[in-house]
Amino acid sequence: MTRIIGFAGWSGAGKTSLLTKLIPCLQARGYSVSTLKHAHHAFDIDTPGKDSFLHRASGATEVLVASSARWALMHELRGAPEPELGELLNAMSPVDFILVEGFKRNAHIKIEVHRQINEKPWLYPDDPSIGAIATDVASEDHPLPRVPLDNVDAIADLVETLAWPLDVAIARLTNA
Repeated sequence: MTRIIGFAGWSGAGKTSLLTKLIPCLQARGYSVSTLKHAHHAFDIDTPGKDSFLHRASGATEVLVASSARWALMHELRGAPEPELGELLNAMSPVDFILVEGFKRNAHIKIEVHRQINEKPWLYPDDPSIGAIATDVASEDHPLPRVPLDNVDAIADLVETLAWPLDVAIARLTNA
């Protein structure tokens, strides 16, 4: 059964760095893990001049590239609205955990990643879907479970405890 949990925080908080350590930690515990990352700007995973790029640039809505090592599906929105998180989660293959980076305004369960040097406000007081905090702030009272940002094992424990089943998450996201 696939379960999901998000990691939300301001840019520079260390979400990506945390996930690159958390993924192998969860895998060492015997779990399969996928990630879903939100980008706030246009991005490209294709190389100009390659056949797949030319197919997409010519107007193809989807281009699937496959080899013996991997496959990737690119879908051009071509002016259509950005897909909602629930739609994207439905498009993913089953795994034990899907770790969602970003999508901080959505109503799925999240761990807030907070770094003091950013001097940004906390998300948790205004977001009831934040279930725990991973931070480098040493001494503040929080009503939520709080673990040190560098304690990947403790964060993996939170993932195991807090992650929602995929169907519950999608229902919550759809009804939000």
